[in-house]
This record gives sequence, C-alpha cells and structure tokens, in this order.
Amino acid sequence: MRFGNRAKLAGALFVACGVLSTLTLPAAAGPARSDTAAEVLADRPAYLHATTHDRFKQRSATDFAGMKYTVYDRTYKGLPVVGGHFVLVTDRNSEVIDESVAQTRSIGDLSITPKLGAADAEKAAKNRLVSVDEVEDTRLVVSVLGRTARLAWETTVTGTGTEGPSSLTVQIDALTGAVIDSQEHIHLGTGHSGWNGTVPLETKLTGNVYSMDSPATKNMPCQLSYANTTWSGPDDVFGNGDPADLETGCVDALYGAQGQMRMMKEWLGRDGVDGKGGAVPIRVGADMVNAFYQDGKQVQIGHNKLHGQWIGDVDVIAHELGHGVDFQTGGGLSGWGTAEFIGDAFGAATETYLRGKTDWLVGGAVNLRGDGAPIRSMYNPPLKCYDGGYYEEHYAAGVGIHWVYLLSEGSNPTNGQPVSPTCNGTTTTSGIGIKNALKIIYGAMLSDAWKSNYMTYRAGTVKSAKALDPTGELCRATKAAWDAVSVPVQPKEIAC
Repeated sequence: MRFGNRAKLAGALFVACGVLSTLTLPAAAGPARSDTAAEVLADRPAYLHATTHDRFKQRSATDFAGMKYTVYDRTYKGLPVVGGHFVLVTDRNSEVIDESVAQTRSIGDLSITPKLGAADAEKAAKNRLVSVDEVEDTRLVVSVLGRTARLAWETTVTGTGTEGPSSLTVQIDALTGAVIDSQEHIHLGTGHSGWNGTVPLETKLTGNVYSMDSPATKNMPCQLSYANTTWSGPDDVFGNGDPADLETGCVDALYGAQGQMRMMKEWLGRDGVDGKGGAVPIRVGADMVNAFYQDGKQVQIGHNKLHGQWIGDVDVIAHELGHGVDFQTGGGLSGWGTAEFIGDAFGAATETYLRGKTDWLVGGAVNLRGDGAPIRSMYNPPLKCYDGGYYEEHYAAGVGIHWVYLLSEGSNPTNGQPVSPTCNGTTTTSGIGIKNALKIIYGAMLSDAWKSNYMTYRAGTVKSAKALDPTGELCRATKAAWDAVSVPVQPKEIAC
C-alpha cells in the first residue's frame, strides 16, 4: 500500500503495464466453439502467434460462474517468454469460448546466445535502487513486451528505492544492455481491536498456546513487523483496544484479512489469495506512514502521521490483499492505475461483507495524514472521468473507483449513500450492489492476459457481466457505468 509507488510493493493503498488483450478477434481467427483447450494447443491457431519452437504449459485454472479460466505460460527454445502467456476460457462442455493473448506477433527465429553476462544484468538492476539487500534471481528470457522479441536478462533485486521498500524485476537486452522493462512487486495499499471494537478471530492452539494465525488459510499469521514473530498467548484474547498498540494493530489486520478470505469464498468461490487456500503473512509495525503488499511474501502495515496508530483497518488490509489476488489472476498485476481501483474494490467489498455496508471512503477511520480526511473517496475522487492522460497510479485510480461506485450504488442512491454525478451529465446509473460489481470485476481479472488499462477493463467487464447474467441486465449496467466515467465503447464490444 505504498501510496505513492507504482510497484511490486503492490498496492500502496493511497495516493497509490503492458496491454490486457481482451478484445475479441474476428470470428474467423478466434476459437471455434467445437474446440477444446487441448485441441487449441495442438492446432496452434494464428491468434497464439506460435513458432515451431514455442511450447505451452498450464500455469493455473480457475472455475468461476460456470466457466474455467486457464492461464498458459510459453517457452521459446526452452527459455521463458515474458509477455507470452495467454488465457483460454472454456464453458461447461470444455469448449473454448474466448481467448486473451498478451503476445501480439510471432517471435520468429531468434538467437538465444547472449553477448552480456548475468553479472551485467545484476549491476544494471542494482543501479535502479538506492540500496540493495539481495539479488533474488537472474534468468535468461525472451521478452515480447516491445515491438520485436528480444533476448533478455531478467533480474529481481530487493532493497530500498526512492519511495521506500522495493522488490524490483528489471529486464535488460542481453545483446545491448538497454533496459527493456521493470516491474515493482511492492505495492504501496476474540480480540480487542482499535478500529472495530471487540471482534471474533480465528486462532491456532498448539499445546497450551494460542497464536494469531489463520487455521482456514495457509500462511496468513499476524506478526510483529521487524521480528516476523507471530503474536501468541495462553488465553486466546489479544489486543487492548488502543490503535497505537502493536498487538491491537494485529487484531484489526487479521480480523479484516480473515473476513476477506470468507468473503472471497462465499462471493467468488475463491479459496485464499492464491486460489489454493493460501495467502501471505501480515506484519504490523512498519516504520512508515503507509502500508504495502509485497508479491507472494507479505503485507506490511505502518502507522498514521500524528498518533502512531497502526492503520490496518478492514478496507486497508483488504486493499493490500486485493493486490495479491490481482497478482495471482490472469496475467498478473493490472496496470495504468487500474491495480489501485481493483484494491479499493476488494476493500469496499470486504467492509460491506463484515459490516453490512461501506462508507466508500478508503481508510476513512485511520486518519493517515493527520488531517482527518480519508485516503480516497470512491464517490468523489479527484480524477472522476477518463481523459486519456497518464497519471500517478493512485490518482489515475479515481476513474475506476468512481466506476465501481456508480455500478454498485448508482448515481443517485436512495439508501442514504452520497450522490455521485456522472461525467457526461446525461447518463444516470442504477446500482447493482458491490457483490455483483466485484463478481464482474473478478471475471475480467481472470481473463486478463497482461497488464490492463481502462479500455481493456471495459471490454473485460462487459464480457464478464454478460457471462454472469444472460438477460443482459448486469451487462447494460456495466456499460452505463463506463459511459458515465467517459471510458468509450471498445472495438468489437459485445452487445448485451
């Protein structure tokens, strides 16, 4: 939740790419209704842009709303192809009904002999951080992120960047040393809690000791930030109600996280952040006015500015873990500000699940900056309307969170929620509820083959809404909400 960082600390909540290829290809190029996934892989249709050197391997498969979304990775001459993955969507008869392919052209005949060594790549990656703690991994890959395929070294380094903790993957051309791409993996987003009163917690009992772990979710304890030790005690009672108390901060964070796991299972049929019953440790006590998710490793919760209170309230922790779901679906973390609106949608949904409603104010209770204001307003964000510009990711998220609000509550709610004017001044929207809105978003995330933008999220959510509701009601509401925030109709957009 590093609020001002675009990165692998996924999703700083606050002030916290590639292209998501969800546009439907012409009927002649797309999957035939009679093809199974195995037949598509064997036939290698044109839309896969495959050479004789390409091989495919299933990465994951997720069932949702009667369909299966299967992600495949690609290798070329035995090397991983970055940007070469794709999603095949199959129906109840195991027939392929849709595809989303990140790669836009064939690799052709590419030499896989580098001119530069791994040490050169590691030096270039290290130079992009202020300080380096560790080189996690270096591997030779084929990158298809640009206009042409290139042989590349891919190195991941952890340490400190200009905006705080960083876990950065850098690709450099293995022939010239030019930087091709970089991806940040840290996104800056019975207990007595500080923000939620007395709450039930799921804990583990080992011998005579209770620990703040999560028996229903693998690898989701709440720990002390700087020691990575799980809170434990003899009486199964944790926290004292003071938001500045570390153990109390863990009560808040674990309560929200466990609620989110239950919400995802009941609403989305998803088991854990990774879809396999697992998550990441939650660590409270970071010395920062922020919080963040680090892909596959942890959530770190810091404090607010004036009072040193730990900020792991429900929508904050759910925002960060929402980044984890985003990393683990389709092609990975969404891009161009859309990752932050995804995190906020999971936050609002979890808050609604646990409390019966949401105030649509991200971090409304935690007073992050000390001015009494929320981190973001979802019904009145600074950037309400899409204008085609490129902005800092948390500012850019305004378009998406405005869309989520208009889709969930409508532009003129009758349930006491605030009015939220539409951008074109004419379209009005009727709310379908945050539960339906999250289902629509989740379906689009599953079919997302690469880092998305608002154009591709419009296309993907329209498809998802139509699949969820053949009557077209959800689809029409989805389109109206996108119209209302000025995201235009996309080429070959399906009819409702």
